[in-house]
Amino acid sequence: MWVIFMELPSPPAPLPEGPGVRVNISPTLHHYHQLKAQAITKLMKVLAAIAKRKQELAQREGRFMLIFRNFLVRKNERGLLFKEGDFVRFLDPGTYHYFDPLLKMRLEVYDLAVPEFQHRFLDLFLKQYAQDVARYFMVYELTPQQVALVYKNGRLADILPPSSRTVYWQGLVDVKVEIIDLSERFDVPGDLAAALLHGKTTVDAQRMRESIYSMEVPPYQVGVLYVDGKCLKILPPGLHAYWQFNRRINVVLWDTRLQETEVSGQEILSKDKVSLRLNLSASYVIKDVLLATSMLAQPVVYLYKELQFGLRAAVGTRTLDELLENKNTIDELVFAYIRDKMTHLGIEVKSVGVKDIIIPGEMKTILGRVVEAEKVAQANLIRRREETAATRSLLNTAKVMEDNPTALRLKELETLEKVTEKIGSISVYGGLEGLLKELVRIK
Repeated sequence: MWVIFMELPSPPAPLPEGPGVRVNISPTLHHYHQLKAQAITKLMKVLAAIAKRKQELAQREGRFMLIFRNFLVRKNERGLLFKEGDFVRFLDPGTYHYFDPLLKMRLEVYDLAVPEFQHRFLDLFLKQYAQDVARYFMVYELTPQQVALVYKNGRLADILPPSSRTVYWQGLVDVKVEIIDLSERFDVPGDLAAALLHGKTTVDAQRMRESIYSMEVPPYQVGVLYVDGKCLKILPPGLHAYWQFNRRINVVLWDTRLQETEVSGQEILSKDKVSLRLNLSASYVIKDVLLATSMLAQPVVYLYKELQFGLRAAVGTRTLDELLENKNTIDELVFAYIRDKMTHLGIEVKSVGVKDIIIPGEMKTILGRVVEAEKVAQANLIRRREETAATRSLLNTAKVMEDNPTALRLKELETLEKVTEKIGSISVYGGLEGLLKELVRIK
């Protein structure tokens, strides 16, 4: 700041005024104005010099700023200093001044709120700056048989796959890594599985699907665990989860309740060459799932085919009349056949029954005629039997009347009663005795 002091001459004394006074202008006032103009000119020169000096100081300060550079690392940050692309050092929070007239230095700043650290020079840091790495970072390298759970501030945040290397900044975020050995066991404990699959975590969904295979077995069902195509064990109802690194895992569900299967529309020829269509129903229970799946690739398909074979064997050895006469015969034969086949395979067949026997249209017509003829013959036979019985009864009645006049008289009265039921009025001449004698005469 500049302070300028300048002394100006005092103006001349005022001239007397009044009537009759003569005033002569002295050269002193003119000299005063000249001095004042000179002072102003000097002041302008001084101000110009001050401005020039300020410009020179600003240029010198700019040249100083170009020569020295300042780098700032905040409290929640860490820095990596490079010169001409080569690593120099790690920087803690603070302000740093470096002589860098050619701008060859560069600072990379990392926020500690994101603890994961990745860098193209990471191998260089681990080998040549091991002490600095131990001070600033936490390094985790997993083997092919290890997986790790990452907790940030006490909350599950990530899953590290096998054969991976992960580096975290120390400081702001409390990172804890739990390493799990997959060579000993690859199942995920129930509480951890529930936390991973149903809890609130920040684990990436894609990472979760790549890391864990899960299956929830419903009630009344069991699961068969396959590892690399090999049947391993039976899973009870509940949530099951497994690490699927380095292995292929699959779970197949099987229902252990009573189930039904149907064999529909089977075209089979009977012993007498009649084409029949049958529908069969069977109920079964899978008693030993592990045995059934180890012996059969598709147990239910195998059961269906055996039911077909049993049905064909039962129908093809019997005539149509035998089948229609007793349909339970088919049920018994097929049940005995399939029970012996499936028992040693872990499947228990509870029941077998024929639902329908469908006969072709032409055969239906023929059978209808046969049935009609049989019924007509049966009706004729019954009618003849009735007529024979009636004749025999009349003969017996006549023999009784022949030896007993009273019975004959009663029969006459019975006949007369039937006749009179259809007559509106009767006129009797000669009395009732004469009428009865003349009406019926038996010789």
